[in-house]
Amino acid sequence: MRNILVIGGAGYIGSHTCKRLRREGYNPIVYDSLVTGHRDAVKWGPLEVGDIRDSIRLDEVLDKYRPECVMHFAAFAYVGESVSEPLKYYNNNVCGSISLLDALIRNGVDQIIFSSSCATYGEAKELPITERHPQAPVNPYGFSKYVIEQALRDYGNAYQLKWVSFRYFNAAGLDPEGELGERHDPETHAIPLAISAAIRQQIFNVFGTDYSTPDGTAVRDYIHVSDLADAHVRAVGYLASGGESSAFNLATGKGTSVNELIKAVEMAVGKTVPTNFAARRPGDPPILFANAELAHNVLGWSPQFTDISEIVKTAASWFMKHQL
Repeated sequence: MRNILVIGGAGYIGSHTCKRLRREGYNPIVYDSLVTGHRDAVKWGPLEVGDIRDSIRLDEVLDKYRPECVMHFAAFAYVGESVSEPLKYYNNNVCGSISLLDALIRNGVDQIIFSSSCATYGEAKELPITERHPQAPVNPYGFSKYVIEQALRDYGNAYQLKWVSFRYFNAAGLDPEGELGERHDPETHAIPLAISAAIRQQIFNVFGTDYSTPDGTAVRDYIHVSDLADAHVRAVGYLASGGESSAFNLATGKGTSVNELIKAVEMAVGKTVPTNFAARRPGDPPILFANAELAHNVLGWSPQFTDISEIVKTAASWFMKHQL
């Protein structure tokens, strides 16, 4: 069985990807500090506990398993926190990722799939966003991802490291079979917050109702976590077959407003979502959605979950079971 080292594999997207890897015949080895990941989410391969800044530990694990490819999900990912605590983000997301890349070079591993972000684009200049859109991040989180994308290009040129970088839009939903959940502390994702508000009859804040959108609320592109996992597994085969290093958007190509999301949650949970309509948050764009045709054309990938009701339903069933 072919070994894939999944850095951050005990987290939300990483654990879903491990499940897909096992289904496709790979052996996912999870390397995770468990600072934000969850031990009980590691179900499809061994767990090696360690920090990406620990070069000795990385060498031990890489030598033990000799993976053919590494997937890198490990990052702090709260935009607001990155502004108030940039040291935390540059230390982990940048220094940690460089530590990992150096370990790959030392140990002769020449393929990596990197979890990047639409935050590298900054403010949208045109819609839908394509991979040709300028990258101009506006916060430390986005910049930390941008820096590593550039490092991948430079390491590729200097050391023949082959890479794929995936720029996610709004990751959403849960494993349709109910084996995996979403547990962030604090939780900032709109869908789990709205579901929790409906279940517990607590307030869900809607920031901005006067945008230039059909219903006045902000519009985002929600991509199901299982579709993200599928793209990562396809990328393993793509690199193994000699595919060129490249960055890809992962998105549905369609936008969902906050009001539409609330309606989908109310249908899935069977309760109303108590809402508080508040002022816009500084820096929130009115509309954000992407073109993902490059991933379709090159990787043969297409999102299977494109209806917000279906995406929300996969999450609501898990939250109703575990949060009541």
